Amino acid sequence: MSQPWLVVGLGNPGPTYAGTRHNAGAMAAEELCRRSGVGLSSARGQRADVARTRISPAGLGVPSAQAAPVIIMRSRTYMNESGIAVRKVADFSRVPLDRIIVIHDEIDLPLGRIRIKRGGGDNGHNGLKSLRAHLRSGDFIRVRIGVGRPPGHQDPADYVLKGFSAREKPEIGVQVALAADAVECLMTQGLETAQNRFNS
Repeated sequence: MSQPWLVVGLGNPGPTYAGTRHNAGAMAAEELCRRSGVGLSSARGQRADVARTRISPAGLGVPSAQAAPVIIMRSRTYMNESGIAVRKVADFSRVPLDRIIVIHDEIDLPLGRIRIKRGGGDNGHNGLKSLRAHLRSGDFIRVRIGVGRPPGHQDPADYVLKGFSAREKPEIGVQVALAADAVECLMTQGLETAQNRFNS
């Protein structure tokens, strides 16, 4: 059987943070669950909500002899402790580092842009900082969803905890769907193909 994939949608837990810029990754994970017809539920002892499905050349959730297991997760910790939950889920399901895909918001990309890469620093992102600390490496795959830089002198930490404007909501909806497409492409066709297709 193929090794499992772990897809991590970064965000803060609870209704207060749902729909904020910092939860763009969690929104993409929820979209993948919707496509698979599975729901996130609490994983005992792992500080995460997880859903389990499979990926095959025919798509996400499509039964096939070639299908690989996929764990989709959203941490139940706050962003700055995301690595605790990711490490627990990865260890429990024996997911190697090169099969971990992390979806997250990126203020250094404008709204409407997606970038895929493997490895790199945390660029001030507390979720990535926590993952790097607890996984003892930054060499996981990142799907970065552009949310734009804060206007004027607004603190980036405050900016990412705000919701999208009415004008921005349709655009972020498109980007969340594209990020989910990018994750499917990564798992079925590999990093280089996904970068060529989705890096805009």
